[in-house]
Amino acid sequence: MIRFLIDEDMPRSTAKLLREAGFECLDVRDIGLRGAKDDAIYQRAQQENCILITGDLGFGNSLRYPLGSHKGIVIARFPNEMPTGKLNQILIETINNIREDIPGNLTIIEPDKVRMRRQ
Repeated sequence: MIRFLIDEDMPRSTAKLLREAGFECLDVRDIGLRGAKDDAIYQRAQQENCILITGDLGFGNSLRYPLGSHKGIVIARFPNEMPTGKLNQILIETINNIREDIPGNLTIIEPDKVRMRRQ
């Protein structure tokens, strides 16, 4: 089963909707990592066997977070003015369509495209 760790820069509703779509999810705000440094969040994602979903471009640094050394990183790049419902809809539909390709890779999801750096 694919598991996700949702970073605090994502909407609170993202984890709930991913669970409803059949995924296991943890939210950093619910496990004592609110305001934690990126490395602590990354390490927790690995300990929990989770793919990290974040809006933080820092997680796209493949020198710091090498491809294949993690369970997977998904960076969601959406305009600030996009309604949360629309953001979640695009994110969940995209994850469902590419779910087998996410583990171990860096995936960047934008409103009209998906980019993937593979291990």
